[in-house]
Amino acid sequence: MTAPNDRNDNGGVPVPTTPAGASSGAPAEHPPSSPAGRGMFGIHGSGDVSGFGGLVRQRRPIEESPRPYGGYFDEVRDALEEAYPAFGEAIEKVVVDRGELTLHVRPERIAEVCQVMRDDLGLRFELCSSVSGVDYLGADDRRLHVVYQLTSMTYRRTVRLEAAVSAEHPHLPSVTSVYPTADWQERETYDMFGIVFDGHPNLTRILMPDDWEGHPQRKDYPLGGVPVEYKGAEIPPPDQRRSYQ
Repeated sequence: MTAPNDRNDNGGVPVPTTPAGASSGAPAEHPPSSPAGRGMFGIHGSGDVSGFGGLVRQRRPIEESPRPYGGYFDEVRDALEEAYPAFGEAIEKVVVDRGELTLHVRPERIAEVCQVMRDDLGLRFELCSSVSGVDYLGADDRRLHVVYQLTSMTYRRTVRLEAAVSAEHPHLPSVTSVYPTADWQERETYDMFGIVFDGHPNLTRILMPDDWEGHPQRKDYPLGGVPVEYKGAEIPPPDQRRSYQ
């Protein structure tokens, strides 16, 4: 970054200055575990002028939704409970929020639940349109969540499955035998979050090089980067520009 008045004696060529709030030469500072998220991107004291720097987002626990849920949500739950005898053991909670039904599933049961969701005549969720990861660093002991978006083309319905695993043991069964569309989606989730899908036919990286270390979308992944030169000024890499707290 270059300040307008910072010029040397050789023709007034701008020279680099240290950005406000930077930890010069320091590695990235990871956000601590806390009950609330501060700032839009978890930063503080960075000179952020976006208007989001002072935002405080309170984390609230995700609780079971009371019945009746409304719409077709009750029918989906009843159909799954009738078709799947292990419903009480496999489903941790049922949550309705923002017009969406989410079934929180024990990770070891996810493939079984998907099989029933696809095959039962009262459910018929034939399509898995998305498998993605979420990192709830500091908010959940099982911080790595896998989200499955299922669609019933027969009944024109959607449902969301969610399974949580810990960073120390990020394993759960692959659902590729039930939904072949999950093949590359599980690979991307593995690549970005380090979640291992046991039984996947070819669980390799899909976006990063095979020898890449770490998983870039985990929230404790260092920003890294390389310095960039621009018109005589050197822009530091992201993890040296400001202090992330």
